[in-house]
Amino acid sequence: MPFNLPIFLTWLRIVLIPLIVGVYYLPDTMLIAQDKNEAAAAIFILAALTDWFDGFLARKLNQTSAFGAFLDPVADKLMVTAALLVLVHLMRLDSAIALVIVGREITISALREWMAQIGASKSVAVNSLGKFKTACQMIAIPMLLYYAPIGVPGQFAINTRVVGEWLIYLAAVLTIWSMFYYMKLAWPQIRDRAA
Repeated sequence: MPFNLPIFLTWLRIVLIPLIVGVYYLPDTMLIAQDKNEAAAAIFILAALTDWFDGFLARKLNQTSAFGAFLDPVADKLMVTAALLVLVHLMRLDSAIALVIVGREITISALREWMAQIGASKSVAVNSLGKFKTACQMIAIPMLLYYAPIGVPGQFAINTRVVGEWLIYLAAVLTIWSMFYYMKLAWPQIRDRAA
């Protein structure tokens, strides 16, 4: 197993996942509810930044590897799934939305693995629709974790609850759209193998 800075950042992202969940299990005597929200949002943002940096550094330092290419999406999916489960538990996200997002991730991961086995992985490579969906998720989740206005009340404030809800619903729509897009790209292979 290779070890370099990009892979270290990916492992760091995995290590941060239990902290996002665990902060809500701290007694209220240690952190009040909004402090927990702020801590979870900050940890999620830090984890999301490691996602960007590990890919950037892998390309810049020419440290790409098959193991890194495997571990990076696994870390992403674990991070998003853990955060969505926390949001469902906190009743800030409908379980149907979480199921759509997580179900799509499992489906497309399985599709990509199968396409790689038959030598057609380029057919379902990540595209701009998937990247936009990911961006919506990565902005919505910390907003829903934070769950309080940001700014100066009465002057200028962003209602993270409302913005986060709109973005997570947009992410869910894009999730379904991108899943059908990838399935359409893979359909000729699926049809030929099923015949």
